[in-house]
Amino acid sequence: TADGGEIGRAQAVQAQACFLQPHTDMNPVLLKPNSDTGAQVIIHGRAVTTMNAVAYHGYKEIAMQAVLESHRRLGESYPVIMVEGAGSPAEINLRANDIANMGFAEAVDCPVLLIADINRGGVFAHLVGTLELLSPSEQARVKGFVINRFRGDIALLQPGLDWLEARTGKPVVGVLPYVMDLHLEAEDGLDQRQTDKVEHVLNVVVPVLPRISNHTDFDPLRLHPQVNLQFIGPGQAIPPADLIILPGSKSVRSDLNYLRNSGWDTAIERHLRYGGKLMGICGGLQMLGEQVHDPLGLEGAAGSSAGFGLLA
Repeated sequence: TADGGEIGRAQAVQAQACFLQPHTDMNPVLLKPNSDTGAQVIIHGRAVTTMNAVAYHGYKEIAMQAVLESHRRLGESYPVIMVEGAGSPAEINLRANDIANMGFAEAVDCPVLLIADINRGGVFAHLVGTLELLSPSEQARVKGFVINRFRGDIALLQPGLDWLEARTGKPVVGVLPYVMDLHLEAEDGLDQRQTDKVEHVLNVVVPVLPRISNHTDFDPLRLHPQVNLQFIGPGQAIPPADLIILPGSKSVRSDLNYLRNSGWDTAIERHLRYGGKLMGICGGLQMLGEQVHDPLGLEGAAGSSAGFGLLA
């Protein structure tokens, strides 16, 4: 943001789409996972701490205050606020102290639209099932449904829409079309869509590490007409390439250990012997040094790990 705070890329894009300057109040709580059970917690654009899932569950009351503060400030500047939930609003095990979905809606007394992605399949089951799992007060708060990413003849969808409205008593307020070649950055997961490259001149390989960060760094290469970009996952061998790029990581020592256990270090050494090029981004660059030190255990267990020793 303009004041140097950190927010999620989705909120930044949404602000830009509304011709607004991105602000930390648009994403008051940001979680950046660095292990299967832990994440860095960022409040109002500033890193606060790293905690595991159990600790964060207890921290939610504090996080909710930050969310409510941001909502109040935005309300002083804008007549309408659109609030995006996170994940499903009907996760039974996460209902207590919910700050991102129906818990927040109840706290600020705002109406709700349920949105489902028809491109994934099962859209009617998702909408009906979600509504059924909400409490009576939450169900009353739902004013209607939106179906996203529909492609085809909407006349073929209409019987399903009619059934949904009759079944739930809620209107379908909109059906949004699937937009091809939008090229928005992926919010959470790695975007591995391949684009057709008729005459690529550069083969680039990226090993996908468990704690890969900022994977959207590779979007310009993925979209470049002369670059064939391949993401290599668990159990896959690194194929012949002109360039291997080690990505950023939220847990550098852990990912370095994973890379070695996967045998990718041997493949990288062979790649270099035959004249291939190697780059690292952020944590990937750190792996290329002599040692990776984490004496305070900020990214996991405290300690040091030997790097590739390639930064002369």
